[in-house]
Amino acid sequence: MPFPARRSVLRAGLVTGAAALLPSVASPAMAGPGLVRSGRPELTHGIATGDPSSSGAVVWARSSRTARMMVSLSRTPDFRRSVTVRGPVVTGASDYTGQVDVRFLLSGSRVYYRVRLEDPDRHGVHGASQSGSFVTAPSRRQDIRFLWSGDMVGQGWGRNPDLDEIPIFARMLARRPDFFLNSGDTIYADGPLLPSVTLPDGRVWRNVVTTPKTKVAETLSEYRGQWAYNLLDPAVRRFYASVPQIVQWDDHEVTNNWYPGEVLDDPRYTEQRVDVLATRARRAFFEWMPLRRQRHDSLGRVYRKLSYGPLLDVFVLDMRTYKNANSANTSNVPDGGVLGLEQQRWLISSLLKSNARWKIVAADLPLGLVVPDGAAAQEGLAQGDPGAPLGRELQVASVLSALRRHNVRNVVWLTADVHYSAAHHYSPSRATFTDFLPFWEFVSGPLNAGAFGPNALDATFGPEAVFVHAPPAPNASPLEGFQHFGEVEISGETADLTVHLRDQDGTALFSKTLKPERR
Repeated sequence: MPFPARRSVLRAGLVTGAAALLPSVASPAMAGPGLVRSGRPELTHGIATGDPSSSGAVVWARSSRTARMMVSLSRTPDFRRSVTVRGPVVTGASDYTGQVDVRFLLSGSRVYYRVRLEDPDRHGVHGASQSGSFVTAPSRRQDIRFLWSGDMVGQGWGRNPDLDEIPIFARMLARRPDFFLNSGDTIYADGPLLPSVTLPDGRVWRNVVTTPKTKVAETLSEYRGQWAYNLLDPAVRRFYASVPQIVQWDDHEVTNNWYPGEVLDDPRYTEQRVDVLATRARRAFFEWMPLRRQRHDSLGRVYRKLSYGPLLDVFVLDMRTYKNANSANTSNVPDGGVLGLEQQRWLISSLLKSNARWKIVAADLPLGLVVPDGAAAQEGLAQGDPGAPLGRELQVASVLSALRRHNVRNVVWLTADVHYSAAHHYSPSRATFTDFLPFWEFVSGPLNAGAFGPNALDATFGPEAVFVHAPPAPNASPLEGFQHFGEVEISGETADLTVHLRDQDGTALFSKTLKPERR
């Protein structure tokens, strides 16, 4: 049985809850399905788990009104033997979202969980429960399978009622992954939806449209409504209930290509200060996504490391919060780039200390792809100059050099962002900058957004596009077949790591097996 004494698990449920970690706000809660002040409290947007560890995970839910969150845990789906965790009281201060950090479970085990909401003042008054499951991280060598992708409801492509549900999530669930690396652009807060879009061939794409999706998000309530929209889809809810997420954010959680200190020149916004928008967006992000909070970090730190047994460590980066201004990106003076100096030191130190056989770096921006921001500025790390590292490339060079000096091998970079699928091999034999060990970067996405690409490669670090799957024309709708997710399998027996780049039907378009190297 994956549980110790009942008292230990019950004690775990009192450790954390989203409502307890978020300051109160005066603005009203987002209008949404079933928001009432009387009757039984009901779950409005499904349930989810995130940040799995060897002893537990974060369980997330949202209520129709003020209620206490209760989580039951079992080793079997019938819940004949279970323990119940008494969670926090969720209120309008957190948009009625809450989370329970369940702990003291056995490693490498499937855990079944059930969430119900209870009236905090009337004993026995509760709404219908919902059930799901998650797998705790292993503490010994065993097979691991996880998925990654990003870019959700972008470029005007929302939930299409003619399709019943967003199909890629059913295909991902069928792969039975241990966890899902949600690689950023988890919403498109700057992407309003129209009721219908006529495609080039005359077909009509229809969108379900809610009030928050009729304009760009500016207020806290409008940002909250972006995540609520994605959870209207039944396939998304089923997937989130059954697969724990490791989430990161990128630009569209706030606004396109944003960076700290930016002042917009966009008539769609009445609030032009990006720092104000980012503060509201970050709050909604931590409310609506199943992230483990760090108690002494009032800002909410997105970058973190998650250990998944002796074979895998996942290093989640934040290339937005500390990003410098978009410019030509040709400075030859290091200035913090996209990571900031503190995160850069953390990444290097954490990679050097890691004893895991494989080290996955989850980057919300690709390393060697040129991603312009208008005619003169650069959004990404590269800028198309094939010479020595410049601008943000200096920070990448610093990380790669440190790994070579300390002979840290088996580092693989995973990313999304550019809305197509690709496999890039980086080698000093092809590079201008040569102080690094060869490595792979794999790109996937989008989940449900316009498909683009491919982007030009910058030769500074010697990348080669070994595989590319991109549409023939930009902003291809999800009907065109260029939605993607990636899959990583690690063998518990051999420690081989295999990457499959899959399309929206789950078909493997490209596969690559990497053999672990000894330090």
